[in-house]
Amino acid sequence: MGRNLCWLILGSLFSSSVLADMQLNLTKGVTEVSRDVYDLHMLVMYICTVIGIFVFGAMFWSMVFHRKSKGAKAASFHESTKVEILWTAIPIVILIAMAIPATKTLIEMENNDDSDVTIQVTASQWKWHYKYFDQNIEFYSVLATPRDQYENQSGTSAAKGEHYLLEVDKHLVIPANKKVRFLITSDDVIHAWWVPAFAVKQDANPGFINEAWTNVDKPGIYRGQCAELCGKDHGFMPIVVEVKSEEDYAKWLDEQHELLAQAAEAEKASLNASIPMEELMTLGETTYVAYCAACHQVGGTGLPPAFPALKDSPVATGDIATHISTVFNGKAGTGMQGYGKQLSLKQIAAVVTYERNAWGNNTGDAVQAADVQAAVGGSVDNVKDMAKEAAAVVEDKVADIAALVEEAVPAEDLSKEYSKDELMKMGQEVYTASCAACHQPTGSGIPPAFPALKGSAIALGDVAVHIDMVVNGSKKNPAMAAFGSQLTKTQIAAVVTYERNAWGNDTGDLVQPAAVDAASAK
Repeated sequence: MGRNLCWLILGSLFSSSVLADMQLNLTKGVTEVSRDVYDLHMLVMYICTVIGIFVFGAMFWSMVFHRKSKGAKAASFHESTKVEILWTAIPIVILIAMAIPATKTLIEMENNDDSDVTIQVTASQWKWHYKYFDQNIEFYSVLATPRDQYENQSGTSAAKGEHYLLEVDKHLVIPANKKVRFLITSDDVIHAWWVPAFAVKQDANPGFINEAWTNVDKPGIYRGQCAELCGKDHGFMPIVVEVKSEEDYAKWLDEQHELLAQAAEAEKASLNASIPMEELMTLGETTYVAYCAACHQVGGTGLPPAFPALKDSPVATGDIATHISTVFNGKAGTGMQGYGKQLSLKQIAAVVTYERNAWGNNTGDAVQAADVQAAVGGSVDNVKDMAKEAAAVVEDKVADIAALVEEAVPAEDLSKEYSKDELMKMGQEVYTASCAACHQPTGSGIPPAFPALKGSAIALGDVAVHIDMVVNGSKKNPAMAAFGSQLTKTQIAAVVTYERNAWGNDTGDLVQPAAVDAASAK
């Protein structure tokens, strides 16, 4: 009876349903790469399991059947060539069996070519900023879980929602069945953009650009988090990616463009509006709790010295223009970031009003959007007057400028053939002025966003492809801009010649302006 009960308990513990509920294993993702990662994980686990069973089985078998109480005597031998070869060869074969699929998967994870959509992901404490290349769409994504669900300072907390600490105010939206490339960086400290379902985890380092990509098969919502310890609110920096069908994604883009247009109109309207104090305080409190309370605390007490108190502070009770400028532009050398790109003028006016009248500050100041505009960029009337004057000056001088340019810059002689020394000298000047910031003076680049030119396939390969890359830019890598409208054909010929013969490339190719002109005409 006891033996049967033991087997029943073991069977229940190791049943598939119980294991599924325990979620001990790595979960399968929703992309081809994530499934490859899962299969690789399972392969290695099976190999390790077989090795463990063999090693521990042999060990326990020896302990039971060759123990001293049974009269067994230990054998005395050493330096067996066959054994040495065997236990060296077997691990090598095992490692190769694991290395081949692992290498294939890693190479695929790093292959960012032929992307359909490129999105810049910028991390900051403690939010994500998403920018869609070629769409003029960008926004911040901030934790949406109410503070009373995770702050238990008074001894009680609200009931936690279904997606506790994994919900944001704005989802990152991408299309299904399209290769989406991410350029990941940071504004302040090291973060990490991690979405387990995509098998994507890439560090966001300030001053550097890391790359990742995904291609999701089915629409849905997938969640992740910052996976690098980035400060006190590290646990409050979730990621939510919403994958839409191609049709729904196109509609979403149209909606975003419409919302941007409406926001611009609302911003203009707010400059002429006079919002009552009560409305300013309500909007200001909402904005403060969402964007400021993490550092300065709900009660305005701050977390000195890093995050000073706003209650009774010189900033919140002093000069209004200084207060507005601090919120709009931030403060260099401190943790105070600028909110000019994150909040509307109305929101900034409201949060400044709230900070100047909450927690007993009671200055009585009601800040309007026009006050924010005046504090950070001059009054609206002055801006309009300056714009009108500038337009008038431009209109009057267009003809004169065109004549001067035509006189100062003679027509390009595309038939002229330059020597190698002339092309290399001019090419080095053009490269230093227009290319070296990304590809470096030594041609070493800043991979992966800005690949090296020294020994590269572009600089050593087909000349026509090289010229086309400089003239028209790269469709695969948006970081490579088109220089066809920035440089003359002679300058492009010179810089291509320089890139093909500098840093040891030594192709001997001399590109003349006529070749660039012919390539541009195609």
